[in-house]
Amino acid sequence: MPNFNYKAADQSGRQVKGQLNAFSETDLEVRLSRMGLDLITCRVAGKGGGLFAERGIPLKDLLMFCLQMEQMERGSVPLLESLADLRDSMINPQLREVAGALIAEIEGGDLLSQAMARHPKAFNPVFVSLIRAGEQTGKLAEVFANLAAMLTWQDELLAQTKRLLAYPLFVLVVVLASAGFLMAYLVPQMVGFLTNMGQELPWETKAMVALSNTISHYWWLILPLPFLLAAVVAILIKTSPVAQYRFDYIKLHLPVSGAIMQKIIMARFARYFALMYQTGIPILDAIKTSQEIVANRVVAESLERAWQQINAGAVMSESFRSLGLFPPMLVRMMRVGERTGELDEALLNISYFYDRDVKDAVGRMLQILEPAMTVVLGGLLALIMFAVLGPVYETLTKFRF
Repeated sequence: MPNFNYKAADQSGRQVKGQLNAFSETDLEVRLSRMGLDLITCRVAGKGGGLFAERGIPLKDLLMFCLQMEQMERGSVPLLESLADLRDSMINPQLREVAGALIAEIEGGDLLSQAMARHPKAFNPVFVSLIRAGEQTGKLAEVFANLAAMLTWQDELLAQTKRLLAYPLFVLVVVLASAGFLMAYLVPQMVGFLTNMGQELPWETKAMVALSNTISHYWWLILPLPFLLAAVVAILIKTSPVAQYRFDYIKLHLPVSGAIMQKIIMARFARYFALMYQTGIPILDAIKTSQEIVANRVVAESLERAWQQINAGAVMSESFRSLGLFPPMLVRMMRVGERTGELDEALLNISYFYDRDVKDAVGRMLQILEPAMTVVLGGLLALIMFAVLGPVYETLTKFRF
């Protein structure tokens, strides 16, 4: 089924653009009419998805989608009516378009999980797997509630990190801007003054002058250099599995943030795995799906080795213990869950522990980062001022008034 980039008009006459799957232009027009849109123009999208390719749904909008779907499922509202209400009430145009596409695909004979699987940018494999399990067990409302709880945790962690990073980033921008001004304007002025006075410049001032001249003459090359290097590294990581593996390995072993990253990944794995197991998804299928949501190739390859061992008949907790990557506490809680038959409860408990530990660790790290960054960047400014104003002070002391 091809993708079509389309331009359409809603009931108020406002034009909207987007992308939708359809068998033909006629089928596209029918699907858009079910979404309350009138087709204006369309063309088949290329492999790259074009300008209007489907993008990811913001976390908060996806959370509201889950909460509203849970309430409607508990109220026994028919699925198509629930999606139609969401389509008409959602502010986000991407989610409104996805809801309309889900309606068209379900009317065409798809299950909700099958329709969601057609939109991987909006619904990841874990989301689709949980919805599929909810359809099979008749616990769709519980699945939406669990997904909402997971998205709430992610949103809180992201909001806390952004809030705590705001001040250090502000200090970094201000100090770097000040240092740039000093190097580009003040240093040349002071050097000219010292040269006219016949003052011999010390080595630190000469080094500062050389750096200032480099910045003044080659700023057009220096300014885009960090962005160019970042783009090269990003392309290399995206195109080379070896580079991606090494990058993910480095992220897990950084001095301070590496431990926090490991806890975040373990918390995400434990919660998602518990939700899938609780919903009735088999352990092997849950491990396969978890490989796609840990967002780290090192951890994903370890999960693949665990899957192979469990598929060969090994006990799950022993398989995870033999990998040497997963913390002893996680392995121990797995063992307890296997013995008691409550693996999902054990994993949710360890997820709660990691959730709390991650929040505390992020808070402590960023609280230390603020004064540390202030001291380091303040020292940078002090070094510049010392190298520039030191000779000026020495020259002034030689005058007799």
